[in-house]
Amino acid sequence: MRQSEVHALACEICGRLPHPRRTRLTLAKLAAVFPVELALHALVLHLELPYLAAVAILTITTTILVIWVVEPGAMRYLARWLHGPELSHRRRLDSAELLWRIRVRLDNTPGRLELLAKQLAYRHANILTVHVHHLEDGVLDELVVSTPADVGPPRLSTAIDRAGGRAVGIWPASALTLVDGQTRALGLAARVATDPEELPLVIAELLGAQYVSAVEPELSTSGTVLEIETMTFVRAGDPFTPAEIARAYRLSDLARLAARQR
Repeated sequence: MRQSEVHALACEICGRLPHPRRTRLTLAKLAAVFPVELALHALVLHLELPYLAAVAILTITTTILVIWVVEPGAMRYLARWLHGPELSHRRRLDSAELLWRIRVRLDNTPGRLELLAKQLAYRHANILTVHVHHLEDGVLDELVVSTPADVGPPRLSTAIDRAGGRAVGIWPASALTLVDGQTRALGLAARVATDPEELPLVIAELLGAQYVSAVEPELSTSGTVLEIETMTFVRAGDPFTPAEIARAYRLSDLARLAARQR
């Protein structure tokens, strides 16, 4: 562990390190104070000073040395030991597998998806979920993969190219991406049924797009545009699939029915 590893634990806003565990902090302060206290007591006893003078000298000198010199230096010197548990957790997090969401266009021919899976496997990328969207000129596969920490978008793009695919996009993902799609869609549908006014925001969440309101028409040109009735949605660099468009229209139908029953 290097000192730079300790500084990496500092808060990005205030710059402070996390508070060490109480036991380690107590032991570190004891290690810093004990030699100073021992040396000063030995010196005062050796000089045989009057009682009040000895107490005053010990109190003032120890306080100054400990607060301004010894303790700050000891905290810096023992920082790696003080924050050892946090550093251990950070190393485990840094070495943990990463999640990526991949959209790739493939020719709709037998064996293409298998070839893509093999190319990803060569790079130790494990496919966790896959959804196939059929298009007029092929298929659009949406995958969530986990990879070692040293495998990033460049290596994933190489795998896609060698499988004959065309990457639409590669984005970092989280565990939330692995939530069952049907369960997520049902939850969004429940929101619309409860409050039809939520429809634009729900569709935007479903599609991972931006809802463009009537007061922001200039945003409608910055990406792939989808218009559903009077609503406009934009998604940069990621085209809408027929399946996604169909789901959005079904939510719109649900909102219309829910509004009529109110």
